[in-house]
Amino acid sequence: MTIKLTVLGCSGGIGGSRMRTTALLVDDDVLVDAGTGVADLDLDALARIDHLFVTHAHLDHIACLPLMIDSVGDRRSAPLVVHAIPEVLDALRSHIFNHAIWPDFSRIPSVSAPFLRYEPLEIGQPVSLGGRRFTALPVTHTVPAVGYRIDSGDGSLVFSGDTGPCSAFWAAVNDIANLRHLIVECAFPIAECELAYRSKHLCPDSLVLELCKLHRACDLYLTHLKPSQMEVTMTEIEERLGQFQPRMLRNGQVLEF
Repeated sequence: MTIKLTVLGCSGGIGGSRMRTTALLVDDDVLVDAGTGVADLDLDALARIDHLFVTHAHLDHIACLPLMIDSVGDRRSAPLVVHAIPEVLDALRSHIFNHAIWPDFSRIPSVSAPFLRYEPLEIGQPVSLGGRRFTALPVTHTVPAVGYRIDSGDGSLVFSGDTGPCSAFWAAVNDIANLRHLIVECAFPIAECELAYRSKHLCPDSLVLELCKLHRACDLYLTHLKPSQMEVTMTEIEERLGQFQPRMLRNGQVLEF
């Protein structure tokens, strides 16, 4: 089978029509993260989404989840299933769907028939949905977080989510025999390398060191660049990572595998 992944958002911030935060649409029924890019979908498209895989609970990756549930929950015949590691689900329960920030849609309109259902997952254990396999991969960030491998059988795409240096992530990627696409963050330019280190993100200098751990051929895409520093960061990436032939991920881009 072939999986179609559409980039709804891939920016490290907002500010203009091209700047939408992280959201990847798999075929038409699965999301990986639910940043501001989800808001560009119409109601019918939102109602078709049955599953959401969350990398971590930072706002730029979940901003549209509460609004999406509120907008289309009553148009659905089954709950939206939110897949994440237990720590991320706990954060959503405690800090978002807590009746203070937003209603608890895991109990609305009733406990027996809610609009949202949490499904914990484990790193390295695949979740199969209609022949597609979603596997959480280890990463290192300031809060509990994962990346994801999406496997069609014929090919795999890996998305790092937010991460700093993490040898375990690259070891997992190197084990993927059918790796086709690799989406990796690079949030800051070199001038902000100390901030990148403290916030457990990557900059071009640290990313090139991380990519030296990669032993699989694949198409490389870069995501999560800060809007005000995007051009500087891409120039530095091209200077330092030219041998990897990196490309900047863009809103509306479609990858098939």
